[in-house]
Amino acid sequence: MTTKRFFTPGVRVIRPKLSLRRPLAVLAAALIGMTGAAAVATPASAHHTTITATAVCDQLSGERVITWKVVNSERRSAATIKKVTTTPSTKVQVLVPGAEAVDLQGVAIPKGGFVEAVQRVPGETATAELVVEGRWDNRREQTNKGSINLAADAACAPAPKCVDASDAKYSHTFDGPKGTATVKLEGDLPLCGDAKQYFTLVSYFAPRPKFATPQYVYGAPASDFLGGTQTEIALNVGVPDCHTQVDLIWGGVDEVIDPLVENGKRYGDKKLGEKGAPGNRSSGPQGWYNGGSKNCTTPASTFASACDGTVTVSLSNDGTLSRYAVEFEVRGENGWSKKVTVEPGKADNETVVPAENAGAIEVLVDGKVIEGGTYKWQRPEDCPLPTVTTDADCETFALTASNPEGGVPVKVEFTYGDKTETRTVAPGTSEKVSFKAGDEETALVVLPELDLELEVVYAPEDCGGGGGGEEPPGLPVTGAAAGGIAAGAIALLAVGAVLFVMARRRRIHFTA
Repeated sequence: MTTKRFFTPGVRVIRPKLSLRRPLAVLAAALIGMTGAAAVATPASAHHTTITATAVCDQLSGERVITWKVVNSERRSAATIKKVTTTPSTKVQVLVPGAEAVDLQGVAIPKGGFVEAVQRVPGETATAELVVEGRWDNRREQTNKGSINLAADAACAPAPKCVDASDAKYSHTFDGPKGTATVKLEGDLPLCGDAKQYFTLVSYFAPRPKFATPQYVYGAPASDFLGGTQTEIALNVGVPDCHTQVDLIWGGVDEVIDPLVENGKRYGDKKLGEKGAPGNRSSGPQGWYNGGSKNCTTPASTFASACDGTVTVSLSNDGTLSRYAVEFEVRGENGWSKKVTVEPGKADNETVVPAENAGAIEVLVDGKVIEGGTYKWQRPEDCPLPTVTTDADCETFALTASNPEGGVPVKVEFTYGDKTETRTVAPGTSEKVSFKAGDEETALVVLPELDLELEVVYAPEDCGGGGGGEEPPGLPVTGAAAGGIAAGAIALLAVGAVLFVMARRRRIHFTA
């Protein structure tokens, strides 16, 4: 049975709703890109049909949906479509609300009205054609043709259900100092099939806070993939507490370079956020970081003072991350300086700071004083001390300071009464001072640099009550008496040495 719909001139024509076997709502949501290109057959007589067409792409099926509009040119006579020919040869149907669609062939077109029919053709169709043979109520017949060019439209294909790994786009975050990053698959579609895309976060310890080589991987890189239902990953890697480089790279752990050396391999565009592929397939900040505030090596120094005033500086380059040679600089007073390079795991104990430069020593690496890297010469406890001997008679009181070999020059202050004499005694030499005998019974000998004091009592023999500077009555002191004084001087030499060893800032008395 043929369903006829008539359209009367002057009356508003309501187009039939499209309701093919596929629900109209689903079709409408999937259709994009509409064209209006159509060709109209030139009528051979007054009775004719005018055919135009529009097309959309059904992304659910990948088909093009053509809507043909066939218009009756006659306002006084209805027409019936007797024959329909299509290219491609697929059905052309009129959509009837609330009922099954019917073929265009056999449908009546009212006076001056039109009918619309839908045809589905493959998505790759370049052109489509509809030929309609119509018969009017007055028995006139006419065949007309319409066509549409589909090649100018965008390609029509089914909407994808997944994204190929080679076409996927990503976005990422990156925090180098903290060693964290995230990577996310963009869009709503997962990767197709079993495809997996790996990303890796790796940290290095480095010789400088900017890019420099060699660099060595610190700890284990963090690596994970996007694929299947996993569309976002978080990566977290340990970062050394020293100069470092952190990289977020495209690929798995097999892409990690260890070590990074001069003129060796580089990550290049594999780093996410780079301008080239594949790194530019992820949008976000640059996925690399160089920084750190201190050396990854563990430079250290120790000091040893010698009795001659020199200091031997021992330098070491050891530690869990010590894979770099360290250049030390040892500085002393008066502009003295020496540079020493120590290889990883090694030590150097051959740097000797001269005595005249050992008052303030610094050990530096990269221009900064290392921890524990300051020192000044300190007299070793086992160094021999200077000695003081006396030579006294009724006229003079003489004191002699002697400095052993292998020591440093010593400053000695001799004070008797209101007079003070100062001498600097070189190693292996002696200095003697003589005072005119007076009423004072003691002299003070001070070695300020050694923090030592010695008090010497003036008590010559046979001076008639002594100490006043006048010769006693009778013969001068000679013979045995002179020998006794000399013996006393020798004894004081030994006693003096002991006194200096024992007395630091204590005033010790002995009799000359």
